[in-house]
Amino acid sequence: MINQLKKHLASWLSSREWLFIAILKRIPSRRIRMALLCHKGARIAKDVAMFASIEVRNPRGLIIGHGCSIGPKVLLDARKGLIIGNNVTVAYDAIIWTLHHDMNASDFRTIGAQTTIDDYAWICSRSIILPGVHIGEGAVVASGAVVTKDVEPYSVVGGVPAKKIGERNPNLDYSAYGKIHMV
Repeated sequence: MINQLKKHLASWLSSREWLFIAILKRIPSRRIRMALLCHKGARIAKDVAMFASIEVRNPRGLIIGHGCSIGPKVLLDARKGLIIGNNVTVAYDAIIWTLHHDMNASDFRTIGAQTTIDDYAWICSRSIILPGVHIGEGAVVASGAVVTKDVEPYSVVGGVPAKKIGERNPNLDYSAYGKIHMV
């Protein structure tokens, strides 16, 4: 009987979390979205541009620094911890994971690790960052890239899996907040 109650409670809590995600995605006001996320435990600087239709899993594990821009349809999975530094741009439809399934485990259990994105990084449209990856300062993840390993500071990576394809100028001094991004 106790086990059934625990299962029912876990199911109810899980459905409440999915309901929160569904509602959050449809709120038109950036300020209200950020206030709700902070109420749920996220730590987000006040000068963050957070566009519509984002999805955040486990707001308690999310930290976003100053001057960031989080584009539309971005999925931020913070179940194992997601730290986004200052002046980071995460463009349209990007996905950042911290948790996934172990395909070789007989019970298909979840595994993962904290994902970190350092200051001035640019995560381009439709790119995917896998659990435990560390994106270095000023690094660029090209559109459509799938990042499976850490990215060195000021490197440009692209492809599937992502490989280094260039370098970025290290003289960066801007805020992504309030900018209109074309990519």
